[in-house]
Amino acid sequence: MILLDNFESKHILMAKAKALLHSNYIYLIGIMIGGISGFLYWKYVGCLTGTCKITSSPINSTAYFALMGGLLFGSFKKQKQDVK
Repeated sequence: MILLDNFESKHILMAKAKALLHSNYIYLIGIMIGGISGFLYWKYVGCLTGTCKITSSPINSTAYFALMGGLLFGSFKKQKQDVK
């Protein structure tokens, strides 16, 4: 009985995770594209002097661009309308 309960709880957790990913896939795509863009921006453009807060480090650049990509792509997400 304990194994069955554990299986059911894992199944419920996986179903919730799948639903969460499915409902927010546009944000995830934006985060991935933004992160890749940020890394490439740091690599090919970057900041030669090191005084730029965002582009002087690959971590900062990737994180900032990932955040901006998620916000940008999230702005295109369609909202569900309630029908009365």
